[in-house]
Amino acid sequence: MRALLIVNPHATSTTSRRRDLLAHALAGEVQLTVANTTERGHAVGLAAEAAADGVDLVVVHAGDGTVNEAVNGLLTRGLCDDAPMLAIVPGGSTNVFARALGIDADPTQATEQILEALQEKRFRRVSLGRADDRYFTFNAGMGLDAAVVAEVEKQRAKGKTISNGMHIREMMKLYLRSDRSHGELTVQLPDGEPVSGCHLAFISNVDPWTYFGNRPVRTNPGTSPTGGLGVFASRTLSPVPVSRVARQLLRRKGDPQHKHLLRADDVSEVTVSSDRPVGFQLDGDYLGERKSVNFSSVPRALRVVV
Repeated sequence: MRALLIVNPHATSTTSRRRDLLAHALAGEVQLTVANTTERGHAVGLAAEAAADGVDLVVVHAGDGTVNEAVNGLLTRGLCDDAPMLAIVPGGSTNVFARALGIDADPTQATEQILEALQEKRFRRVSLGRADDRYFTFNAGMGLDAAVVAEVEKQRAKGKTISNGMHIREMMKLYLRSDRSHGELTVQLPDGEPVSGCHLAFISNVDPWTYFGNRPVRTNPGTSPTGGLGVFASRTLSPVPVSRVARQLLRRKGDPQHKHLLRADDVSEVTVSSDRPVGFQLDGDYLGERKSVNFSSVPRALRVVV
């Protein structure tokens, strides 16, 4: 079996020693090539080249952003049965998609899982989300959430370390500056009337799609890596309902409820639009502003070694 190991050397919990140990362990089972990413977007090209070259397996040791890039690279030619399998060794600060698949957060334990799965020829077919022309593994969002991601990326560009505290600080700044009287987003589900006046919209491919420290944040607990998309949109930013919903999101079972919330699970498609361009994020990466994005579920899109 031919395999490519993609490593982001700048990911939060990635070190050269850990990379070398991982490469050594994998080389005992597969014919391995190792590639380090050098810039944003590099993993897309590396994974696409691996797919075109007939590589059997792509292992990603990095965070969620690099995993997303690798997934999009693997599917550059579209959905096909001979696309390389994906394996993930967590290397970021959150590692949402890996955790949703049951991959151990510890890189050493995750490597053991991969080796065992390879020996047993075990993999899992999972669904992906697609936002216009780009795949996502765990979540995409428009509105306030995406604006927070943009501000956090600005802080990271200044050399600051990303943390939950940074996300909360930037969220509070934007919340206090935001126009809470009118939401700009309209959400259109396949079988319903358009819902306008939304301030933010999350489209999830797994549950949970993010964490507050080690505590899962659960907007759509009925969402799974083998089902459709979860939709969560809020038509209010008033302090009382926001605080009430926030507490519900952090409950063990999640399941937030409020008259100003739009929630749907196992959705095949949803469109989010606005009269003016608003922020758009995908798997935690800010992708600029859009007036409209169509989100769709892509069943059984990818083989993951787990």
